[in-house]
Amino acid sequence: MPTLPRSSDERSETDGTLAGVGEFGLIARVTRDRVQPVTTLLGPGDDAAVVTAPDGRVVACTDVLVDTVHFRLDWSTPEQVGRKAAAANLADVAAMGAVPTALLVGLACPADTPVATLEALADGLWAEAGVAGVGVVGGDVASSGTLVVSVTALGSLEGREPVTRGGARPGDVLALAGRIGWSAAGLAVLSRGFRSPVAVVGAHRVPEPPYAAGPEAARAGATAMIDVSDGLLADLAHVARASGVTIDVTPPDVPQRLAEVGSALGVDPVQWLLTGGEDHALVATFPTGVELPAGWTAIGSVRAGEPEVLVQGRPYTGGPAGWDHFTR
Repeated sequence: MPTLPRSSDERSETDGTLAGVGEFGLIARVTRDRVQPVTTLLGPGDDAAVVTAPDGRVVACTDVLVDTVHFRLDWSTPEQVGRKAAAANLADVAAMGAVPTALLVGLACPADTPVATLEALADGLWAEAGVAGVGVVGGDVASSGTLVVSVTALGSLEGREPVTRGGARPGDVLALAGRIGWSAAGLAVLSRGFRSPVAVVGAHRVPEPPYAAGPEAARAGATAMIDVSDGLLADLAHVARASGVTIDVTPPDVPQRLAEVGSALGVDPVQWLLTGGEDHALVATFPTGVELPAGWTAIGSVRAGEPEVLVQGRPYTGGPAGWDHFTR
């Protein structure tokens, strides 16, 4: 005769792994005492969550982070991994000109994963969700040979049209909000076996997307927008193709700290600015004459021509334009 599964309280208190507490025990731990924002009408605990959608449309996106591919637990704490996973998705919502409203999380991992690791990862997810003013409203847990975190973000357009990749027009101004190159510099430092400078290593571990800049750009009349996840040139290539335009980039000034790190590692830091990913800055195009919102800086222009991205009028010849999972 089948028996009911043991509750987490009935499992061994000495077993600190996921196998010890079980799927539902873990869910109870990572959702207990969490406060949901007003956009969450029904949070974790039922078959599905209920989240407000004021204008009847929902912006939705998903990213998957895989251990040793997107993060390494010897380089980052579980909390930092959680924050990074949330940030990658929240930035995509902002890049549509939308305001984030909720996160859903899928987790797959080995049964012997320490519960403390998963609780810290959940703490990071909740911490970054809090920065954007949203909650984690649900998800799922499954067994896997590798730790995998899949996050889905939802957002509200607040009555505006979405800002897509396909709206850039000749004559538009190209502008940037947020920092670029810092995560790539941090990755380079970690790859050489170092743990400092803390500023660049920290930028790789936990990005700081300018969430509010997306809706602000939409309100200001941005014609196209994308978040810089794979590299400035690589991501702008998506905009150029979708819009059928040529984009000419003027690289921003290299921050002093990146110049110092580049000198120490023998790397031209401009390469990090142009091709480094995972900072999740936002880059957008605006009509000529529009006053750029606070925090946005002009870094180039849009003109008629074959879909391509140039650097100061010339094709980029410094190597790959950004990250691609399946060509490296």
